[in-house]
This record gives sequence, structure tokens and C-alpha cells, in this order.
Amino acid sequence: MSQPSIDLSRIEARDVWVFDLDNTLYPAECDLFAQIDQRMTDFVARFLRLDRAEARALQKQYYADHGTTLKGLMTMHGMAPDDFLSHVHEIDLSPLPVKPDLCDAIASLPGRKLVYTNGSRRHAERVTEYMELHTVFDGLFGIEDSTYHPKPAQAAYDAFCAHHDVDPARAVFFEDLERNLAPAHAMGFATVLVGSTKDWSHEPAGARPAGEADADHPHVDYLTHDLTGFLQDVLRTLRPEDETAPDAATPAQG
Repeated sequence: MSQPSIDLSRIEARDVWVFDLDNTLYPAECDLFAQIDQRMTDFVARFLRLDRAEARALQKQYYADHGTTLKGLMTMHGMAPDDFLSHVHEIDLSPLPVKPDLCDAIASLPGRKLVYTNGSRRHAERVTEYMELHTVFDGLFGIEDSTYHPKPAQAAYDAFCAHHDVDPARAVFFEDLERNLAPAHAMGFATVLVGSTKDWSHEPAGARPAGEADADHPHVDYLTHDLTGFLQDVLRTLRPEDETAPDAATPAQG
């Protein structure tokens, strides 16, 4: 019977599974963010009465300086967040896959399963419903639940843990952005970086999909380019009597 080829002991005793949403639960190749990105530019241009080139430059500056464009607009211009979130996340979800194997793997994990996104809770609801994953999660945590503090701000993780009564020492954190794993790892989460070959060249450094080099960071415990396969490896470790798909996890370090 096939067994995982790497040491998963850092996560096998944990029973809370925290998943980022965008480019983590679905492949970055779906390119949903391209839609969100353009809608953010439209909103910034209209809200600040700028042309699109000026709006896009400011959008990216705020993303780099404040963690999200939303936080920059709120901090620098006193913008109320609701209209922004409603506008930027009302996107076409048809590029998203429905992945029964992923659904089964998440459902089979022991304990609680949570979604934690820098997007809105409504965006998380729409995506998980479209992908037919909504029944396997015990809770969704959106940017509004952290009073609009985005990852990687420490206040955001503290709000998440308080809201869902999460002990990081018993939890695993899945993310596609390496920088968002640093606070989680420092708090005691086991961390899994979900990599992609998708080129986000329109994003600042540190906001692009993870590559192999990102696994060298001490706050990354594991790197995988196949979330479903990684979870199946975990299940093989937890329940060695079960057969699942071939190994897909890659150790981040030695």
C-alpha cells in the first residue's frame, strides 16, 4: 500500500485546518484575480476621480503599503468598505473547477475546517458554493471579520483565532503567499505554501504565486503544487489503512 514519502509529523496531531481562499482552494491558473484587479482599478478611478493609469498606480501602491488596496483607501481617504467589497468581488466564477477529490479530502480531515481570506465573506461564500465545497467548511472568515485588518498584519491573525477559538499549536495554515505564513508560523501554526507557475507580473514582489525558492523560508514547513494530493498524503498518514492518490507533497526543508 502506498505511503507518503515525506515526514508529515509536524501536522499529523493537529485538528484545525485553515485555508486561504483565492489561488489556494482553486488553482491560480483560473486567473480570477485578473477580474478582481480590473474591478479594483475601476473603483479607485471612480472614487478618486482619476484616470485609469493614475488609479492603477495608486491601487498598487496601497496594496504594497497597506496589505490591501481596501485598507489603503480606508486609511488614506476614509472610505467606507462595503461598496468597494461588493463591486470588486462580483465576478464571473465560470473559470473555477469543481473538484470532488478535493472536497472529499477536506471533508475527511479530522476536526474543524475553516476558510480565512483577505476578501469578503460573501466572496468566500460564492467561491465555495460554486466549487461545491461549502458543505465541508465549519466557518468562513472574511476581511470584515478582522475589522478590515488584512493578512499579514498580526491583528488580523489575532482576530481570526479569537473569532473561531483557534489554538495555533493545533492548527495547519494553507496559503499561496509566502509572506502571509510568517505571522502564522510565529504563532505556532504548521504552514503549507501552495505554489503555482502562474505569472502575476502585474503584482509587487512578495504578492506573486509561490515558487520553489519560497520554500527556503524558515516559516514554510511544506510546499505543494497540488493541494488535493497533499491532503491525500496527510490522510494516508492519519489513516494508513486507506488507499488514496499518489504522493504530491514536497518538504520545504531538508
